[in-house]
Amino acid sequence: MVQLFNDERMDYLLNDEQMQIIQSPTAFAFSLDAVLLAHFAYVPVKRGKILDLCTGNGVIPLLLSKRTNAEITGVEIQERIFHMAERNVELNKLSNQLMMLQGDLKEMQPILGQSSFDVVTCNPPYFKTPSRTEHNHNEFLTIARHEVFCTLEDVVKACKLHVRPGGKVAMVHRPGRLVDIMELFRKYKLEPKRMQLVYPKREREANMLLIEGVRDGKADLKILPPLYIYEEDGTYTKEAEEIIYGM
Repeated sequence: MVQLFNDERMDYLLNDEQMQIIQSPTAFAFSLDAVLLAHFAYVPVKRGKILDLCTGNGVIPLLLSKRTNAEITGVEIQERIFHMAERNVELNKLSNQLMMLQGDLKEMQPILGQSSFDVVTCNPPYFKTPSRTEHNHNEFLTIARHEVFCTLEDVVKACKLHVRPGGKVAMVHRPGRLVDIMELFRKYKLEPKRMQLVYPKREREANMLLIEGVRDGKADLKILPPLYIYEEDGTYTKEAEEIIYGM
């Protein structure tokens, strides 16, 4: 039996009653961006190696394990949240496929090697932090959402370091950082190949960006159709429902 600590709770992962996940309202609970990234990312079906940076409680590796038999490694810097990820692997009996590591993504080369993964995914901190007054009062949320321990460039550099030539890097971020992402992808030889904007509703501004690059790839960017999450009445669109509930 996996133990829960402090304010942790055990939820079902989406509508899949075969898979559970430990979460905490104060430390880490996954949101829609992780679900969308896990659906968007290319994964090899039968074999290969996948790396998930900024893995949090391991939600993206858990979701990806439903799509692939590849080995999946997650990296998380915060100790408490890393232990949640470890227990989520144990809880779902996935230790033969998933491995969680605690560490700084800027310092993982001695452990992970270089150019070792077919796919790297990342749901990084979104916000720059010019001053501490802009930080969240909750330290766990500040580190998850703000560039405290890593910048966007640190993330892209780590993705390039660990993905093999011809391998894919998939990221979810805010549309306002698109130009920064494009510039950094090309700086680190990750050629943007697929992009999709996510909108809360039709006639609203996009609030999420999904992007995939190929290491040492040739220029050829495909813009996918927009993804709308909610209908006007607040229900999920058919497309969102299929992603969220695996229909």
